[in-house]
Amino acid sequence: MPPSCLLPVKVIPNAPRTAVAGWLGDALKVRVQAPPVEGRANAALCAGLADLLGLPTAAVSVARGATSGRKLVRIEGIDLATVRQRLARPENP
Repeated sequence: MPPSCLLPVKVIPNAPRTAVAGWLGDALKVRVQAPPVEGRANAALCAGLADLLGLPTAAVSVARGATSGRKLVRIEGIDLATVRQRLARPENP
């Protein structure tokens, strides 16, 4: 069975650009350019995280908190330690 993990995320919509803004405790703070309307911010979050992690967009989904600023994101194909390692790379803002 391939690895997967759940990542707590704090989302800030309507940002100038989509980017990781750091960690708030165990939650990843992510700014997304999309507005929180009709799931656009969730889609931007999933696409942005997938791109940063080098995964297909379908590997990242919102598991809980679809209408909240605090979400639990499911990431298929890698474990949490690998997620943290990939997000810590210098090329990730």
